[in-house]
Amino acid sequence: MTDWIESADEAREAQPTPAGGAKMLQILDGARLVFLADGFDGASMNDIARAAGVSKGTLYVYFPSKVSLFEALIRHDRNLQAEQLFLPRPRDDEDLQAVLQRIGLGLMREMCKPDHLAHVRMVIGAVAKYPQIGQAFFEAGPKSGARRLGEYLARQVSAGRLAPMDAELAGDQFIQLCQAGYYKQALFCVSEPDDDEQVLRAVDAAVKTFLCAYRPEASQIKKK
Repeated sequence: MTDWIESADEAREAQPTPAGGAKMLQILDGARLVFLADGFDGASMNDIARAAGVSKGTLYVYFPSKVSLFEALIRHDRNLQAEQLFLPRPRDDEDLQAVLQRIGLGLMREMCKPDHLAHVRMVIGAVAKYPQIGQAFFEAGPKSGARRLGEYLARQVSAGRLAPMDAELAGDQFIQLCQAGYYKQALFCVSEPDDDEQVLRAVDAAVKTFLCAYRPEASQIKKK
């Protein structure tokens, strides 16, 4: 079985680069460095062009504004993260609890990295003025993750391993359960990032709570 891919670099290497996409990836890599170092407001297109190793004219050919560049970076990075939720792809006959544990740990270990937390803070700071940034983050991140997980959960419902549900909503609920407690503490600088013991505790609790709600036997108990 293929090893779990835990980094954006590894995920990118696992995917073919479309024709003409190498230059765009080069620009996005430079932009990521500048945004993380200077924040959204502090980043300049001059600095991004310099970090990406391209001319300012070339930069503007690909992205007409800093907002459009940041939006593209969000969609790119969040799409990679969503892909990581299911690498390796779970077999439908795998142990359900083990699959949820693996998905939860992969997601939270990525989300609790310092760079990711800084990225989320930038999005939060920019959405009031640029709502399209929030939309890009939501569609490529939380919504995409819930949809992908929901597809797997729907198959588990069909196999009788889970009770009938709104599968995409349940996928979102599982992700939110994993984020309860430690993730929000790390996001708001109450706790240090990359605390794997805290991540394990949060994911263990999320899996147990989710299965208590959606196991078929749990559904039967609710009807009595």
